[in-house]
Amino acid sequence: MSRRCDLTGKAVLTGNLVSHSNRKTKRRFLPNLCNVTLESETLKRSVRFRVSANALKSVDHRGGLDAFLKKARDEDLSPRALELKRQIAKAHSAAAAEAASAA
Repeated sequence: MSRRCDLTGKAVLTGNLVSHSNRKTKRRFLPNLCNVTLESETLKRSVRFRVSANALKSVDHRGGLDAFLKKARDEDLSPRALELKRQIAKAHSAAAAEAASAA
């Protein structure tokens, strides 16, 4: 399993560990990944993701998983998240068409 956030695309970064004597050795900066279950209001089901703590704050700030995915760029999303985004968009368009036909 790769160390990459499913929602924001954050991945491992590399850099130098600099000692007091200014010696440089390679090190890795790992993202703070958490296994979480997020609820989709549109699809009325829960989905498990491996996301960074930063992404979790962003999902909460934007008003839930559906709102986050609607605004997210496709390049940053994992294949599972991209498929979920398409399902949500399809459900939104079906609900809009149903509301238009009822009016």
